[in-house]
Amino acid sequence: MTEPFALLMPVYRGDDAAHFAKAFASSVTQQTLKPAQVVLVQDGPVGHELAAAIEASVAASEVPVVHHRIAENVGLTRALTEGLALSDHDIVARMDADDISLPERFAKQVPLVEAGLELVGTGMYEFLDDDGTIVGKRVPRSEADDIAAYSRFHDPFSHPTVVYRRSAVDRVGGYQPMGLMEDYWLFARMIADGAAVGNVPEPLVMYRVGAGAYARRGGRAQWRSELALQRALRGIRFTTRGQYLRNVSIRGVYRFVPEPVRKAAYRRFIARSAKDAPAAS
Repeated sequence: MTEPFALLMPVYRGDDAAHFAKAFASSVTQQTLKPAQVVLVQDGPVGHELAAAIEASVAASEVPVVHHRIAENVGLTRALTEGLALSDHDIVARMDADDISLPERFAKQVPLVEAGLELVGTGMYEFLDDDGTIVGKRVPRSEADDIAAYSRFHDPFSHPTVVYRRSAVDRVGGYQPMGLMEDYWLFARMIADGAAVGNVPEPLVMYRVGAGAYARRGGRAQWRSELALQRALRGIRFTTRGQYLRNVSIRGVYRFVPEPVRKAAYRRFIARSAKDAPAAS
């Protein structure tokens, strides 16, 4: 018998109502292996349209939903921390409110956690917000040694794709504030702590690339988050001095190059072509 698991999904006022409804359905009712519980964390007040979509999705769900409302917008780190505390299960699957889970996602990830992995992500298709066109395919490192090596320079997991054991997350102190990089900081600490990790190379999540996606990867705020992260990684000796200097210089330059150059670099080194992708509509 498959171990029950919870789905953890945060939502806030910036999310689109239609996107949320599709994300919720794809991760709950349309899964071949459904979660036993949904923890929906509403991070602050939302507009009428999104509120109606949330209410309709919760009412129609065959899976019990804990709808946790936070009075004010507190940000992703605290929203996820409060959501994890409300999970009835040790296995927790993450999902964002504007992406799409493919039907076999949890059927392929959860057994890997049951078999001993404590953190497992998947590949992703990237699709355009405006017309659903598939524009990229992320294929992550899948073996633990490759993931550990890659993590010294890049985040080895795509946050919306992961399934983990809450006990392994709690063991390293859970989500902690790190600017815009709280997920990378968590995963690095889990790897440093010896967590059993892996990735399913197959894309099992469709990631929405909206307007401004590449602009958000650059600028001073992103650079400050980057610098704080690199100092933290060095502080726990996750990276060597040489790796720290390399990361600060190369990843730092990336934050300040013009957006078209940043987009081209991302497409060249992170996202691959995806001719075999399913429709995003």
